Amino acid sequence: MRAIWKGAVSFGLVSIAVRLYSATEEKDIRFHQVHREDGGRIKYKRVCSVDGEEVAYDDIAKGYDLGGGEMVILTDDDFSDLPLTTSRAIEVLEFVPTEQVDPILYNKAYYLEPEQTAAKPYALLRDALTNTDRVAIVKVALRQREQLATLRVRDSVLVLNTMLWPDEIRAAKFDILDEDVTARPAELAMAGSLIESMAADFDPSTYTDNYREALQEVIDAKVAGREVVQPEEAEEAPAAAVDLMAALRASVERARAARGEEPAEEPTPIKKAPAKRAQAAAVDEEPAEEPTPIKKAPAKKAAAKKTTAAAAKKATPAKKTAAKKSA
Repeated sequence: MRAIWKGAVSFGLVSIAVRLYSATEEKDIRFHQVHREDGGRIKYKRVCSVDGEEVAYDDIAKGYDLGGGEMVILTDDDFSDLPLTTSRAIEVLEFVPTEQVDPILYNKAYYLEPEQTAAKPYALLRDALTNTDRVAIVKVALRQREQLATLRVRDSVLVLNTMLWPDEIRAAKFDILDEDVTARPAELAMAGSLIESMAADFDPSTYTDNYREALQEVIDAKVAGREVVQPEEAEEAPAAAVDLMAALRASVERARAARGEEPAEEPTPIKKAPAKRAQAAAVDEEPAEEPTPIKKAPAKKAAAKKTTAAAAKKATPAKKTAAKKSA
């Protein structure tokens, strides 16, 4: 890495000589504008809109548009009179709790490396910020602009985060903020279940820029002279009015399935006993079992049984009757 700035961090009477490095880099694939037919680079000329003449870079000044065709032109001498500090110092203004700095204020991050002679005060500030769980609010002049920034610790390195000024943060003005929209307790409970089913420890290395990878594949295929086969995209269901609870429940089940967990069982609803039966149960802890009712045979079936019995008596053999008489 190449240092883009050299200066010193000063807090109280302590000064720490440091070098500043960009902590981030964009991985976007950049293209040049070219002529479609022969691939020639497209160049732009700086042309004055008044006389149509090409203007050299040294003859270009900064202008502020007042509107109505009026322009105020500022020269380098005008900028030199501005109250911008020329000292290469990162001035600590105060130390504040980490949670009080809204992340929306953060802009760009830089690493601070100490000079060889400033290793001890550098470690002192780093460890003190870690132990107190605070960040330093500082002012620094970078690229001809005074900026508000924070000093915090990341992986044992001091990081300078430039910040937006409070008046650079837009206010959220939406109609829904004026409406009284509330969620039902059951919906909140289901949403909480969904959050718990998708809870995890954040690991940024598990996420990739799919678009950039696909674009690089297209470029590599062009170079190799092969055809790129685009995967079929799954068709999304049209956005329609859905039952919020049903959508939440389905989302929970899908999250559980993705983690290989068993689907959650629906609780069986408890049926309440009638009032009289409930009172009886309250009096007798173990109610006696009811006797099994005796089913009566239908009238026709009973009559048929009687007729069959009478017929059996009449059918007794005659010999058997005579033997009984001689005895």
